[in-house]
Amino acid sequence: MHLFARFALAATVVMAGAAHANDPKATIADLDARLAKIGAPKIDGTEVVAGKTVPAIFFGERKINNNYDVVDAVRKAHNATATIFVKDGDEFVRVSTNVLTPEGKRGVGTALARNAAYAALSTGKSFCGPIDVLGTAFDACYNPIKDASGKVIGVSYVGHKK
Repeated sequence: MHLFARFALAATVVMAGAAHANDPKATIADLDARLAKIGAPKIDGTEVVAGKTVPAIFFGERKINNNYDVVDAVRKAHNATATIFVKDGDEFVRVSTNVLTPEGKRGVGTALARNAAYAALSTGKSFCGPIDVLGTAFDACYNPIKDASGKVIGVSYVGHKK
């Protein structure tokens, strides 16, 4: 291949990668693929998260409550915020997140705000769009997590700061 053609191809690949660098749809696809690779989602028992007892969400044999390896890997790969919520009654509670509170602690134990994302997720639908997370604007995507019977048991989230 001619040197210029190789350079043009390399530049195209780099630009295509950059175009997806802050694409929440591509980032949530990666998060969901990482979770699916671990195993099927299910609820099994309860777990205390930030002093609050909530359902324990598993992917395969891995409990996600208080486990941050997947959300931290998404931050490293995409420079994005990522969270796994578990459904607890009519709330979605953060059980694994790389989103920090103003005090610099992980925002686990807090509930998803009653916003457009909540409205979509409550009916089993995904939501992608602008959203406010703790006072910061993000381009975000949320997907419902469903168990083997199709019941919504949680939510996956990613966001790129605007």
